[in-house]
Amino acid sequence: MKNKWLQITLSVLSLGLAVLLVVYLPQIVRTLTGKPVSWHEIGKVFGTLGPGEIALMTALWLLSLLAYTFVLTNSLPGLNNLQGLTLNAAGSAVSNLLPFGGAVGVAVSFAMTRGWGFSSRSIVVMTLVSGIWNTMFRFILPAVGIIALLAAGEAPNATVAKAGWTGAISILVLCVIVAVALYWDRAAVVLGRALDGITRLLRLKIHASDAFHKLRADTAGVVRSRWAGLSLGMVFFLGFQWAIMAACLQATGAWPGFAQSIAVFALSRVLTSVLITPSGAGIMEGGVVLLLTEGFGVGVAPATATALLFGFWTYTIEIPFGGLALGAWALLRRRNGRNAGAEPPSAISKAQ
Repeated sequence: MKNKWLQITLSVLSLGLAVLLVVYLPQIVRTLTGKPVSWHEIGKVFGTLGPGEIALMTALWLLSLLAYTFVLTNSLPGLNNLQGLTLNAAGSAVSNLLPFGGAVGVAVSFAMTRGWGFSSRSIVVMTLVSGIWNTMFRFILPAVGIIALLAAGEAPNATVAKAGWTGAISILVLCVIVAVALYWDRAAVVLGRALDGITRLLRLKIHASDAFHKLRADTAGVVRSRWAGLSLGMVFFLGFQWAIMAACLQATGAWPGFAQSIAVFALSRVLTSVLITPSGAGIMEGGVVLLLTEGFGVGVAPATATALLFGFWTYTIEIPFGGLALGAWALLRRRNGRNAGAEPPSAISKAQ
């Protein structure tokens, strides 16, 4: 009971902090950048949005949701796209309301998929595989953002450029090594030995290779047969989310350039990992405004409006949408339960 009330208290505090960070975003922006901005100025930027721009953002948002269903359907063979959309929406709604909400989201996903007749084993594999692919692409994004800026000549000097290329390539190489090790037996053995060497060097009392080989054994079948679908799903999902960011930047007059927009998007996705607030809400907006204004010279009002607008399409709107999806699933489950209970015993025996 103590743990339950502690979790409730922390969740309320975390969600309250997220609301406060957004409400006081103009003051936070002024502290970070030294440039004043008011809600009136931000509201004037919002007032310039036209129906066509809003329709475009809505379409891109729906396409991003659809793209992610392919990650789920490839993680869980037999799952269809409508089920994947429902699963993604419900899980996102829970994660966006609670700090560390991913664990609750997994519980919701487990209940929904079990209700659709999937085994516990296959659901665990889906959770592991989709989690691995999300993590890998979350690592890849900063590297892509750095490379985009370097290619656009945004590095202040040769030393910074060299460090940037080294860091970006190192991240990409690490992700490739992990991906290959998940697919190829010999690479897995080599990586397992390397992990053990690192843990011995750090004097950690864990067997990293055992944990890795267990993870690989659990996910090997899906990874080997469906890695291409998983990767394409993540690429299109993130591509549509970047397109939402680009649409927000264009609509508010904050467009800093193609490469710069990729860097802003990459930073926004990294900051969602800051779990002080649910999905980094409030933290993400501040980081985006800081990069746009201080890094790329965008006006403070357009930059702030962009951050809030992008936060709406990637965070806020998912809460009511996910709530509707979860409610529809619960109603259908209850109705199906009533129908099963009303079915005559003879019909039930024939169906079996």
